Parts: sequence; structure tokens; C-alpha cells
Amino acid sequence: MVRVPGFPESFRRPKPIKPKPGQESVWDYPRPPRVEPRPERIVVRLGGQVIADSTDSVRVLETSHPPVYYLPLDAFPPGVLIPREGTSFCEFKGEAYYFDVVAGGKIVSRGGWTYPRPARGFEALSSRVALYPEHMDSCEVNGEQVTFQDGSFYGGWITQQIVGPFKGGPGTSGW
Repeated sequence: MVRVPGFPESFRRPKPIKPKPGQESVWDYPRPPRVEPRPERIVVRLGGQVIADSTDSVRVLETSHPPVYYLPLDAFPPGVLIPREGTSFCEFKGEAYYFDVVAGGKIVSRGGWTYPRPARGFEALSSRVALYPEHMDSCEVNGEQVTFQDGSFYGGWITQQIVGPFKGGPGTSGW
């Protein structure tokens, strides 16, 4: 971490991990974020059931954050996504709406979110849902089980191809 005398440590930018060949550093991702289509096979399980299996995803890349994958609404069987009251606001993407995610007798309250009317530049998210991998049984990218981003707000998906350090854990709020 770069030290600045008199500046609180939680606001200091950490030293990025140098990516190896075939890896990406979240510190090379843009701010504002960008959306990119991805061909990987995404499989999500909850309650012992596959609730999504798709090769039609997009991911949002933002400085210091692991990618967040968004899957088409129609990748989910009927009854898996139950709309919830309440919204939140992203300065870049706009107003987010939430879903309970339900399968196999398991309910994850506000386990998914969508941007039905996203801000300009994020139109690809309008018919897609992101999920918090921490609360699913498993989330896979091309067969690799992802690790979730620390913290209860962001929902990033960490694979072996992604290096940090990552925002979200204790002491990272000022990055």
C-alpha cells in the first residue's frame, strides 16, 4: 500500500498485484465501469438445483472490483426470481431493483438485482440479473467455482484469472 503521511490508511490506494500471463488486474479496469459481453458458460446452483446455465452473459468491470456477471432474465426458470420492494442507486448504472432468489426450498432475500432502465452506456443490463455468489450454493465460470468478493454490497465474482487486492473487505471503503 502506498503511504501518504497524515492521510488515513483506509483511503490509501493499495499496491496492485502484478497479473501473470492470462490474468487480469482489477486495477486495470476502468472507472467509470464498462460492460462487456462474455462467452463463458455460467452455471449457478441454489438449493441443490441449477437455477441458471448460460453462455450469454455480460460482465461489469470497475476499478478495484472483481467482475460482476449479469445473466439474461430468461436463463432462470419461472419462480426462481421473486421481485422485492426497495431499490438502490448506482452513480453509473442507475436504479437497481432486487429479487429474492428461490430454489430447492432455499430463499435468498435480495440475492439478485437488475437495472430495468439503466443509465446510458449500460443498456445491456436492462434484461439481465446479477447474483451475489456468496449466497448461492455455487457459481461457476467455465467450470471454475468462483470466490465471492468480501463485503455485503458489491457481489463480484473472483476466479483464478482475476487478481487484486479487491475493494469490499474491512478497511477498503476509501479506495
